[in-house]
Amino acid sequence: MITKNSIIYIAGHKGMVGSAIWRSLTAKGYNNLVGATSKELDLRDQIAVRDFLQKTQPDVIIDAAAKVGGILANNDFPYQFLMENMQIQNNLISEAHNLDVDKFIFLGSSCIYPKLAPQPLKEDYLLTASLEKTNEWYAIAKITGVKLCEAIRKQYDKDYVSLMPTNLYGIHDNFDLNSSHVLPAMIRKFHEAKENSNAPVILWGSGTPMREFLFVDDMAEAVVFALENKLPEHLYNVGTGEDLTIKKLASTIQKIVGHTGDIIWDDSKPDGTPRKLMDVSRMHNIGWKHQVNLEEGIQKTYNWFLENIESFKEKSY
Repeated sequence: MITKNSIIYIAGHKGMVGSAIWRSLTAKGYNNLVGATSKELDLRDQIAVRDFLQKTQPDVIIDAAAKVGGILANNDFPYQFLMENMQIQNNLISEAHNLDVDKFIFLGSSCIYPKLAPQPLKEDYLLTASLEKTNEWYAIAKITGVKLCEAIRKQYDKDYVSLMPTNLYGIHDNFDLNSSHVLPAMIRKFHEAKENSNAPVILWGSGTPMREFLFVDDMAEAVVFALENKLPEHLYNVGTGEDLTIKKLASTIQKIVGHTGDIIWDDSKPDGTPRKLMDVSRMHNIGWKHQVNLEEGIQKTYNWFLENIESFKEKSY
């Protein structure tokens, strides 16, 4: 039985998703949250993870920790994306099981689904066809996490559940142009171009792929929902169930930022998956739905970017 006093360990609590979960739980009165920075605890180290969990004795583990990045990072560092993500989740899942932690919430990504799966993506499409080549390393790692949680649930009847978010964005996002995802990268590019006399903005690809985006605070609410309820299935998609073209996304961000220059599409760069829309009916059917629309979420994210812009200026590209 989860109470406001339950010990809840959030792995990756300083990241965009983990910090949103922490904010949400704190706002709801949960007062026994546990976190450790990557300097305090290397989640790739099995012995360190075991010692930490034995010391803290959590009732719940939320795995929001991962090595993440966009197409460029996935292409350049395939070994790290596969190995380090497997190390992180395997250590957490295995030690949670060994310590008899009864509730585990594993966070993955919509990239676990086949590249050309029918749209919208249903949970049942997992492992039915080939993955997108540009991020298959990360996807394979996350698939193993989903299957581990399913196996423990099936074999030991523990409440281990996997939530697969669509593309997330929001407060504490990564705005590093070498490793960020498309939405925060666009915010930064349009802002800097606006500051540079509304210079043209060059964007990768054709702009035709369709993408779905979920504000990170909505993702946090989905995690809290999974925490407070025993969900009947092992795997759930978390998203809005709505998508738009990358071109439409660009024009939306351009308008919110206030950039009035040209947009140039570099179609020599890869597009990635043509469309990636989540079927979120499984979550809707049990009572969860997103609350923040895209324009509102982008505005909140841009406001946070502006408030923290000095920390981004410290890096040069």
